[in-house]
Amino acid sequence: MDRHSVDWKGYIPAVTTPFDADLRFDPVAQRAMTDWYLQEGLHGIIIGGTTGEWFSMSNEERAQQFQVVGDALKGKMTLIAGCNSYTADAAIELSKAAKQAGFDGILVTPPPYVVPNDDELVTFYQAVSDGSELPICVYNWPRGIALDLSIEVLDRIADIDKVVAIKNSTGNFGQFVNGFFALRAKVRYFGFPTNEAGISMVGKEGGDGLMGAGAVLGRNHPEFFNAVWRGDLDKAREVGVMDRVIMTELFTPNYSSAFGSAQAVFKTALNLQGLPAGPVRPPLMNLDEAQVDRVRQVLVRLGRSVS
Repeated sequence: MDRHSVDWKGYIPAVTTPFDADLRFDPVAQRAMTDWYLQEGLHGIIIGGTTGEWFSMSNEERAQQFQVVGDALKGKMTLIAGCNSYTADAAIELSKAAKQAGFDGILVTPPPYVVPNDDELVTFYQAVSDGSELPICVYNWPRGIALDLSIEVLDRIADIDKVVAIKNSTGNFGQFVNGFFALRAKVRYFGFPTNEAGISMVGKEGGDGLMGAGAVLGRNHPEFFNAVWRGDLDKAREVGVMDRVIMTELFTPNYSSAFGSAQAVFKTALNLQGLPAGPVRPPLMNLDEAQVDRVRQVLVRLGRSVS
């Protein structure tokens, strides 16, 4: 497999996991959210990633979530299952649940906390590839894994059979760009900003898309890519600015939230718009009233209807 084995492109965000008031996974709310993602024209979604609080869910809950989403959306948009784990074997087991649920691929970070060296990273992804039937998106997430994967090791990983894409969330934009030009012939490459640089790299250089921002602005996110692809650059700039407001007002340059947690910020933004995102699970905390009001003000500034 390589980049040509999949058709993944555009806006494929990592999305939140809905919990009910008792902090149980809420399949009814999940189905309502999947209906909304489809209605808003997203090109795909990543379920059970970092935004989806995989770290506070059991493997049984994660498999249940895959099944609920797969039943609703398989064949209708790109579905990627977050299979982040501390071991290759655990990631492989989750990939089997994703396969059974009808997902198109899996997203896997290096093992968190472990800080593996380059050879260990390659061995880890080779083991996941050997044990999984689904295409793999590698996730470079420096804040979560205490590593910023070099272009050299990403190039080695890109040669592994089932690796077809990279979500590169490095805070070093120069490294991001250099990685794109080095790897674009092998893998699909995600993380392009919705600004002039993103317009140029998506429109002229074949950049593939973006997997961030939690879909909180609905159809405005995929419309950036749709507009670039059809050559309507004024429209791309118009909607791209809205995405950048979210990222500059609520987040920092290294993709950490400006306050609270990213998961709480995204869920608050969705809840304020009448969507059933629900609360976050411990160890994360819901935003306080002052923080909720900051999110509300940003949404109002962007013309969103909020409570």
